[in-house]
Amino acid sequence: MLNFCGIRILLDCPIDLSALMAFSPVPTALDVLPFEESSDFVTNGYVDSDARSEKRQKIEKLLDAKSLIFAEPWYKTVNNLHLWNASFIDVILISSPMGIMGLPFLTRTKGFSAKIYVTKASARLGQLMMEDLVSMHVEFRQFYGPEESNFPPWLRQEELETLPCELREMISGKGGVELGGWMPLYSAADVKDCILKIHTLNYAEEACYNGTLVIKAFSSGIEIGSCNWILKGPEGDISYLSSSSFISAHAMTFDYPSLQGTHALIYSDFSSLSDAQDAEVGDNHSNPTTDELLPLSFQDLGGFNPNSDEDSEEKEKLAFICSCAIECVEVGGSVLIPINQLGTMLQLLEEMTTSFEALAMKVPVYIISSVAEELLALLNIIPEWLCKQRQERLFAGEPLYAHVKLLKEKKIHVVPDILSHQLLMSWKEPCIVFCPHWSLRLGPVIHLLRRWCGDPKSLLILEDMLNPELALLPFQPVAMKVLQCLFPSGIGLRQVQPLLKTLQPKTVLCPEDLRLHISFSSEMSFSALYYSEAETLKVSCLQDSSELKIATDLAYQFYWKIFKNQGIDVARLKGELLMENARYHLLLDNDKKNSLKMRSLIHWGLDDSEKLLAALSKIGIHASMEHASMEHGMGDAESRTVCIVQTQDPYKALIEIGTTSTIITTADANVASLIYKAIDNILDGV
Repeated sequence: MLNFCGIRILLDCPIDLSALMAFSPVPTALDVLPFEESSDFVTNGYVDSDARSEKRQKIEKLLDAKSLIFAEPWYKTVNNLHLWNASFIDVILISSPMGIMGLPFLTRTKGFSAKIYVTKASARLGQLMMEDLVSMHVEFRQFYGPEESNFPPWLRQEELETLPCELREMISGKGGVELGGWMPLYSAADVKDCILKIHTLNYAEEACYNGTLVIKAFSSGIEIGSCNWILKGPEGDISYLSSSSFISAHAMTFDYPSLQGTHALIYSDFSSLSDAQDAEVGDNHSNPTTDELLPLSFQDLGGFNPNSDEDSEEKEKLAFICSCAIECVEVGGSVLIPINQLGTMLQLLEEMTTSFEALAMKVPVYIISSVAEELLALLNIIPEWLCKQRQERLFAGEPLYAHVKLLKEKKIHVVPDILSHQLLMSWKEPCIVFCPHWSLRLGPVIHLLRRWCGDPKSLLILEDMLNPELALLPFQPVAMKVLQCLFPSGIGLRQVQPLLKTLQPKTVLCPEDLRLHISFSSEMSFSALYYSEAETLKVSCLQDSSELKIATDLAYQFYWKIFKNQGIDVARLKGELLMENARYHLLLDNDKKNSLKMRSLIHWGLDDSEKLLAALSKIGIHASMEHASMEHGMGDAESRTVCIVQTQDPYKALIEIGTTSTIITTADANVASLIYKAIDNILDGV
């Protein structure tokens, strides 16, 4: 949560889908026994103490499929987000399709009125992902039926105590701080209502919030439509760097030059921390040397690669996955691919079909998802969101993606669900299947994994996850081959310092966990601050002054006064100060312009009593000075009298010189006018 120029800004709103692993998939006939056992001691929300004690004894054994929660899952939102009053949030910035997944939880909240900004591509892809999640979740509701209460039994403290430590920490977090983040899934109507409240942008398009904040999105290269943000206000500008990638075979190139030179940069790419963890377990990483920390070159913007080996490494990885798939198919096994990242799925789809064609192997490929057909169609009409290589295909008259041709040739079959008539009529094994969901807890992958988990000839390709053993727990024993792959998901640890050195912000805000892995040298042109969860980090004023826009015709009508001592020009006016596009604008009514000369002067400075006595003497007024200490007025407006000057006949008057005003008291208006002129000569007036 960012507070900038008095505006409260929420940066992304994802959900933690990995927490679904604490739940069991929808049970089959063979799985009903553990479900019934778990229901014996929980009836209408009442937990029997003997049964609870018995269950604790079971938990002392190794974690198994019966340990999972047999109930309709709830979904885990961002930590501590539930503690915020939704009506206090002014702006929400969504950086990727995944960052929108938790948004309906907020938009359905009473009092929500925030302005939501997201790129057009991310909004559409995010909508499809949310609709697909709602569609897959229906199977749970059909099996378990409507909930009897608004608080599920598995969230109660006595039930949490009976869970294995690993599951208990996944549900409640350390110290139980994450318990409040669980919510029942939104509906299709909630998703539709959420999308209606979104304001979509193109890359580099300006949006202005409340006249104070100018918002721009720039490509991050990690996924189609994903972006980084620049926020510009009267106090300066801030860039928000989310997960980004220098290498992309589908999304538009990472536009890092547009982030250069901001007053502050919020670094929020946590994939660097994953690199650091890999380094700790010996994944051939080392600390970057000085030679490697050279600034990135803007000359290579079109195809810049700070790590020349990274691109070839990814190509080798894809080739290896395809070779494993070919080996499985050759011996009669099938390949199941529940990949979450759209770009990775498209690359694998192209690589595999190309490899099978080169070997003259006719292997059916199935894409099973309720939104697959609409998603693939969308990819053909958004070339402006794709990388340069894809756009060149369009100009050459070629399809943007290889799947277009394969669909026409019916080598790829796109079906909405596992029980569709089209799938049943075209099903052949061995085959390649792309389907959700990567958590292995819902969606078509459940049914196919149960079909093939006992087949040693088949292959399951998983994305890198923290606990693959827990993910596969409901399907044990697993005889099929499992290939776990780490696909690029952000800026590598080696690239952080060169990137920041090139962007040259004045201040960098990094995650606290990154402090242990990267130390910024004193040669860096920026200062580094570190933020951590549930703590407020204050950043000093970004810039000392603000811009003021004045119309040319208005500026020519100012009557400037040069202050002798300060050496500055001052003009006095009466008008209206407005904020528009993060800049102050000065407006003056026409009827006010002609009256500037007629206003009485406002003087600047404190009367010098010695100079005043000399000025009075020049015009024939003799005066004497007395020191005094008196206070007038109340509060901040009070004025303390520094001294009193008395004049003699025939120009008798009393002059009280104060810290904020000078008071002339006399019975003769002519005398008052003479004294006023004397004071005017020794003070700057405007």
